[in-house]
Amino acid sequence: MILALGIVTLVLAFGPFVLTLLNLHELATPAPTTLPHKISVLIPARNEEANIGPAIAAILSNTGVEIELVVLNDGSTDRTADILREIPDPRLRVISGPALPAGWSGKQHACAILGRAAQHDLLVFVDADVRLAPESLSRMAGFMDRNPVGLASGFPQQAVHTWSEQLLLPLIHFLLVGFLPMPMMRRSPSVALGAGCGQLFIARRAAYDRAGGHGAIRASLHDGLTLPRAFRRAGEMTGLFDATSFATCRMYSSAAELWSGLGKNATEGMAKPVALLAWTALLVGGQILPAILMLAAPSSPAMLALVMGIGMRLLLAARFRQPVLSALVHPVGVAGLLVVQWAALLRMLRGRPATWRGRAYVAQ
Repeated sequence: MILALGIVTLVLAFGPFVLTLLNLHELATPAPTTLPHKISVLIPARNEEANIGPAIAAILSNTGVEIELVVLNDGSTDRTADILREIPDPRLRVISGPALPAGWSGKQHACAILGRAAQHDLLVFVDADVRLAPESLSRMAGFMDRNPVGLASGFPQQAVHTWSEQLLLPLIHFLLVGFLPMPMMRRSPSVALGAGCGQLFIARRAAYDRAGGHGAIRASLHDGLTLPRAFRRAGEMTGLFDATSFATCRMYSSAAELWSGLGKNATEGMAKPVALLAWTALLVGGQILPAILMLAAPSSPAMLALVMGIGMRLLLAARFRQPVLSALVHPVGVAGLLVVQWAALLRMLRGRPATWRGRAYVAQ
């Protein structure tokens, strides 16, 4: 029985390990563009006094492309508006968002307004907590030059400081690289293969309009999944690139913020009733159970499964500049991720809203 369990864990760990090796080769850092480009950089900002100044300074330092920067002040009650008024650069345009209409989430409404206000044919949607290096926009434009996609997304390096950030946030890359078949994504128009990072998108305006823009995902709290899938439903291919070397982001600054942030969009991703059962079986069987078996009843298959799980995390840590300790306690992190997902599902089933930036949203 113990040996059989060990073999099961090995089978479940083998797939993500092999896919990680393939995807790390597939996911590349784009080279800068060699063509002239005009880019509209678009930031939705709600109560971002700690982030908006540094974010704008980083964007305005970009070279190699011509940019306009449009920031939507989305009903901020802190010093966001004051900080924006103190920035004299003529490339910056600040607009104010109207009241949030029924049926919209705050970010999608803000981004829809920004998309309509943009003047150029390449649109970059970036969160205020992302810091772009001076060559970032040129590299993103270079990716669009070389790939026939309507939308592309990059995963910034995730800055993690607290124990909860180090434990859970690197799992974003684990799930992406370990379970998304990127070679197939490049070739197949399947909607199910659409994925991205809501922190950083670049889109062609014509494709954005054909897909319905952010209006196509107006109620979503998880644009990292729903926006690429909206493009694919409209017949537009989507792509991914590695932004580790030219973009950084600190998503959350406390355990409470991390819990709310990861939970708010969980029910549009893993935490759907049937999907979460499947994810739980895959992750417990392939990533957590090997460690339990090694403590209770060691076997060669369980040991190999554990080595694969931690080994792939060490590869990801080296590639994406993640903490090694997070990789070494990989089974604990996966268990924590599943707790967040199940809590989000139970919240949805009980009809309780997710809250973010002072707004409440009932899961659809």
